[in-house]
Amino acid sequence: MSEGVKLVCTACGQANRVPQAKLSEAPKCGVCGAKLVDGVVGVLDMATLTKATRTDDLPMIIDFWAPWCGPCRMMAPEFAKAAKALAPRVRFTKIDTQDHPEASTRFDIRGIPLLILFHKGREVARLSGARPAAEIEAFVRSNVAMAT
Repeated sequence: MSEGVKLVCTACGQANRVPQAKLSEAPKCGVCGAKLVDGVVGVLDMATLTKATRTDDLPMIIDFWAPWCGPCRMMAPEFAKAAKALAPRVRFTKIDTQDHPEASTRFDIRGIPLLILFHKGREVARLSGARPAAEIEAFVRSNVAMAT
């Protein structure tokens, strides 16, 4: 039997357990049916952010951004490219710090865009500033061991 991986659905916040061997088959949430690891950047609210960073077994990189931030908007397509390249081994998500200002306080964010990498319930590393996809991928690979 394959080992289960815990993943929180970014759409509904429900915790799911997915067999490791099924991660590449675009598993869906058992409650709402949303895809859990499909290479698309998920959008978080604070409750889901808190639950996912504590629960998820896969590495999760979160883009802290705001719609008024030019560098944030410029980096968004690069972040999406990196998400596709590292799926299904890493989950890519984002949270709007304008809609969720408590995120800035909770994570001591001094400037955006800011990427924070979490793995198994803890913050692993941070990367500030707009970055190309290759740098985002290298940042993730250098900070967490990923299954191939």
